[in-house]
Amino acid sequence: MSKKYDAGVKEYRDTYWTPEYVPLDTDLLACFKCTGQEGVPREEVAAAVAAESSTGTWSTVWSELLTDLEFYKGRCYRIEDVPGDPEAFYAFIAYPLDLFEEGSITNVLTSLVGNVFGFKALRHLRLEDIRFPIAFIKTCGGPPNGIVVERDRLNKYGRPLLGCTIKPKLGLSGKNYGRVVYECLRGGLDLLKMMRISILSHSNVGEKDLSSLLKPLNLLSKKLEK
Repeated sequence: MSKKYDAGVKEYRDTYWTPEYVPLDTDLLACFKCTGQEGVPREEVAAAVAAESSTGTWSTVWSELLTDLEFYKGRCYRIEDVPGDPEAFYAFIAYPLDLFEEGSITNVLTSLVGNVFGFKALRHLRLEDIRFPIAFIKTCGGPPNGIVVERDRLNKYGRPLLGCTIKPKLGLSGKNYGRVVYECLRGGLDLLKMMRISILSHSNVGEKDLSSLLKPLNLLSKKLEK
């Protein structure tokens, strides 16, 4: 039976350091300012950043053979000195667009900076800049309305819009949540934000809770009309 994997440590630069690579127009480009641990080559540090921010955290399992890791990996294609800092350097890394979720800046930043800042080969690391390709930007629709439309809907002009997040984010029944909403809006706030964890929590879901939440809003709306 053939041996598919070898035990041991493989250097990152063998896979993720690609100085011959020419970035594509569809690649997302990132520049990191890096300072590696003493004795670690620059190429290895830069390649480690490229790996840990792309496919380097993927577990080595048999299902890897069903996809093409070469297609999804980040590639460090250039290293430059940092003026005035002999220990630091800039690492330029190209990421394939298919590595990220369309229209999600959060997904991009989670991949780029989610794990890599705790990497032991690094002493210091800073994300300096990102170039988003046009192909990605076109998937970002942005907010559905601008500030002018929001002011028209709220009929509020000449001052900042005031808002808050309701606390506690868990444990309030629909009736008590509606009471808090009523008091906030009655006190002069324009906007209220419901925490995502509250929306997903089973304690805040149900037609009865929704009805209890809408009652004070309808009451306040009638008072404002008068």
